[in-house]
Amino acid sequence: MAQVQQPSIADTRGAQMFPTLGVADIARVARFGRFRRYSQGEWVVRAGDAGHGMILILSGEVSVSQRDSLGHVTPIHTHGAGGFLGEVGQLSGRPSLVDAMADTEVECVEVSPPQLRALLIAEADLGERLTRAFILRRVGLIESGASGATLIGRAKSAAVMRLRSFLGRNGFPHQQLEPDQNDDARAIANQYMTEGVQLLVICPGGEVLTDPSDEEVARCMGIVDMKDRPDLYDVAIVGAGPAGLSAAVYAASEGLSVLVLDCRAYGGQAGASSRIENYLGFPTGISGQALAGRAFVQAQKFGADMLIPAKVTRMSCERHGLDDELRLSLEDGRTVRARTAVLATGARYRRPEIEELPRFEGRGVWYWASPIEARICSRQTVVIVGGGNSAGQAAVYLANHAAKVIMLVRGPGLAATMSRYLIDRIQSTANIELLPHQELARLEGGDSLEAVCWRDRRNGREQRLGVQHLFMFIGAEPETGPIADCGLELDPAGFIITGRACACPLSQYKPELLESSIPGVFAVGDVRSGSVKRVGGAIGEGAQVVASIHQYLARQDAARAERLGQAAASVTA
Repeated sequence: MAQVQQPSIADTRGAQMFPTLGVADIARVARFGRFRRYSQGEWVVRAGDAGHGMILILSGEVSVSQRDSLGHVTPIHTHGAGGFLGEVGQLSGRPSLVDAMADTEVECVEVSPPQLRALLIAEADLGERLTRAFILRRVGLIESGASGATLIGRAKSAAVMRLRSFLGRNGFPHQQLEPDQNDDARAIANQYMTEGVQLLVICPGGEVLTDPSDEEVARCMGIVDMKDRPDLYDVAIVGAGPAGLSAAVYAASEGLSVLVLDCRAYGGQAGASSRIENYLGFPTGISGQALAGRAFVQAQKFGADMLIPAKVTRMSCERHGLDDELRLSLEDGRTVRARTAVLATGARYRRPEIEELPRFEGRGVWYWASPIEARICSRQTVVIVGGGNSAGQAAVYLANHAAKVIMLVRGPGLAATMSRYLIDRIQSTANIELLPHQELARLEGGDSLEAVCWRDRRNGREQRLGVQHLFMFIGAEPETGPIADCGLELDPAGFIITGRACACPLSQYKPELLESSIPGVFAVGDVRSGSVKRVGGAIGEGAQVVASIHQYLARQDAARAERLGQAAASVTA
């Protein structure tokens, strides 16, 4: 049976992607921009160049196209009077993903990224339409994949899947080509893919990378922000999961200067959830990636700066300078200065003590279930280890793709660890089999996973099954890393203690509910001791912490004013 071609986002929502603004709306936009002219045949935007923000056409026509790293050009849209150029990357001045050329003499209004953010806030109804168009355009670019990097390698190889996950979770377009199924890919592979090489990446500028790291690809695509940041931020948020993004949205919307840092991607573990069905306001559910993506755009709309990927290697416990600032050291040698810090680093996936486990990670052992993994599991049997909500969401999602899903849980069932709606869904899904009282025993295989063995905890009997895909959802451990060396008070499991539970030897006052043992350093979400480990709880804590930040900054401002007053008085005396 021939496969039915699914309609593209441009086919289904083209009018929202490329709206034409009327005279009144044009006047509202013009207040925030500056007038520009382009000659016929002149480039308005080139892919890879720093974004200008939003460009509103007053007269003339501009053609927009996407050019992949193999040199293929695909037309996207031609804008006339009332049309505008831009997508979500322009909120922060990221490099353009498209080319745009003036087909005729063009008069336009250019709205810089800071002014664009101001426009979206000041003109709420117009801002909603513009933001929707920006998001849909990015979705369209991701859907086509032609505007970013080209990955050449086997779809099921660990290197390809790792990099596709990294780019996908950061919302960057890319395409993957098999060397034996595409003539261009075959020619490049013959030239660069020597023995042992699993992956080639062709950057938008034409540079070819061999088995690159995530960071190397991020640099070649212009994802990594290498600007020095000498400014003193009101708050630095470490971690861009639901708690960190929530804190960023609420802090930035209340006028605080905010910097968000994450070592990999926005969304955290929740970003890998195939569907969240018990989050308030989404009765039909929403994917973790979609929820995180909306929050990511929302935080930038209010002016939060995003530094992703960027790894924090150390946080100084000592306060510095007149502003009593904290200093966070980054892996690339830069230093971030902030008056307060919110630690929203979440938790890392727990790994059972199985000897062969590390060897098969990325080669059949997975810690999330995204569309990438779902495609390679199509019509196969898969095994899931774990009985929490993440395991349940993965089982329900994978059951739509796999022939059979086997769930292994240590306990007698799911009632104590999983939400009722997921239990009901699992029980009603014919190709999900639940095996209680089981624990993972060993893994077998060569270059990739070939079999899984598990043991019955009641009688010690083992069972072996030939499968190529094992999904692990057995909980998580706090991701505090080198930040904990700052002297934060931790509970026995390593989570950050906050509020009245703190012994607080460094503090002269009892901290707020979400404040750690170090004044001005807060913890929210999964990394905090006593948190409920739910997306809704993390988002709530992210919103709640902003009030405590305001209170801390007010105390610091009052203390600073008092010191300055005392200094002035001593000079006068």
